[in-house]
Amino acid sequence: MRPMRVAVVGGGISGVAAAHRLRLLLGPTATITVVEQSDRLGGKLRTAQVGGRSYDLGAEAFVHRRPEATDLITELGLAERIAHPTGVAGSIRAGGDVRAIPAHTQMGVPASVEAVRAVLSEEGARRVAAEPGLPPISLCGADVSVGALLRERFGPEVGERLVGPLLGGVYAGRADSLGLRATLPALATALDSGIGSLLAAAATTLPAPPQPRSPRAPVFGTLTTGLSTLVQALVAAAKPELRLGLPVRRLIRRAGDWRLELGTPSRPEFLDVDGVVLAVPAPAGRKLLEHVAPRASDGYGRVELASMAVVALALPAGTVLPERSGVLLAEHERHADGTPFSAKAFTYSSRKWAHLGGEPVLVRGSVGRHGDVRSLQRDDEELVAAVRADLAELTGITAPPVDAVVQRWGGGLPQYGVGHLDLVRDIEDAVAAVPGLAVAGATLHGVGIPACIATADAAAGRVAAHVLGRVRVAE
Repeated sequence: MRPMRVAVVGGGISGVAAAHRLRLLLGPTATITVVEQSDRLGGKLRTAQVGGRSYDLGAEAFVHRRPEATDLITELGLAERIAHPTGVAGSIRAGGDVRAIPAHTQMGVPASVEAVRAVLSEEGARRVAAEPGLPPISLCGADVSVGALLRERFGPEVGERLVGPLLGGVYAGRADSLGLRATLPALATALDSGIGSLLAAAATTLPAPPQPRSPRAPVFGTLTTGLSTLVQALVAAAKPELRLGLPVRRLIRRAGDWRLELGTPSRPEFLDVDGVVLAVPAPAGRKLLEHVAPRASDGYGRVELASMAVVALALPAGTVLPERSGVLLAEHERHADGTPFSAKAFTYSSRKWAHLGGEPVLVRGSVGRHGDVRSLQRDDEELVAAVRADLAELTGITAPPVDAVVQRWGGGLPQYGVGHLDLVRDIEDAVAAVPGLAVAGATLHGVGIPACIATADAAAGRVAAHVLGRVRVAE
């Protein structure tokens, strides 16, 4: 059997998960090369030292109810490091007040007016209560803007005070520019089934309440040693060749295999392989697929991106945080003096996660929404000062941090706009027509860790099948 050679372009969670799955499928003799243009692996998974403690500065958790991340962590022997939130509720700042995030909603879309009455004005609650009496919703298979649908059915407040902040926490996007089918698929499915009311559709998507005295299954999980531990374990298991700090400039389809051009125009390097997994952000996908899969390249080019920053604060021992896991801020919320908030969310990590309790007290603020460039143009010192001012306004905490770290994620979050699922279908169909090539990553079917792992597994399976088929033919 001749040697098998595969390249994975992109060293984020999707790329290293694909390398791991390729190793399992192709065996120990295959050469698997991971090429990453930055000097580190992990992408949006980054654990750093803040106040002398390991703290995640990118993704901080994964959806536990979706199996891909939990199964992979277990497969890698890390199950004993999984931790779940303490159960302290989250909150939302809207209309000038901080209240608990309402239960019985689908990402903020209410299943009843009682579920959200405390967050809305009297007029807002009246609009929600009246929604079932409006003409039935008929999508006819089309996609719609989340924000537009909410305004049409509920008026402005549900979108501004609930759904917008919650979706902003996931995508750093705005409800008006996000598509229903990609961001709230269960709701879209319910409406497609003939349910004509948004209230009723949301009610059908909620999980059944737990049986009396039965514990509620945790929604989220993380690793006590930080999520970079998952990246490290994947690399240790996959044993790939690592090429860090090298951009891939061109992807060349040859008669029976692939050539990757790496490095700079003045000092190019070449890597010849049998198959390629592209696990890269949309701009890199557009560039690399331009000549080998033009329709897919065009699709990637139509995906917009949002930038954000995480400001991690290690606060002095004895700092008392609110009895909440954190707070989401509705857009356009202001300080008492009229100053706009800079942060869109705070996570009170030492409240949210038991393993992060103790000293120092850890808090992270998130800054940046789609289209909001100005808030991220400040330097790190100014950004820390702005986030501290927001924290003081929300909690009264003014103690200077013993440590502060700013992590910027430029273009870090793809925006799932109206028609995103059709866009992804075009990308995947175009790539499927090219032997030995597959795509993975957050641009496709979800920005969370489980969704990225799912795309990595699918891409690895496709490329491995091609490579193994070539080997059998060669024999």
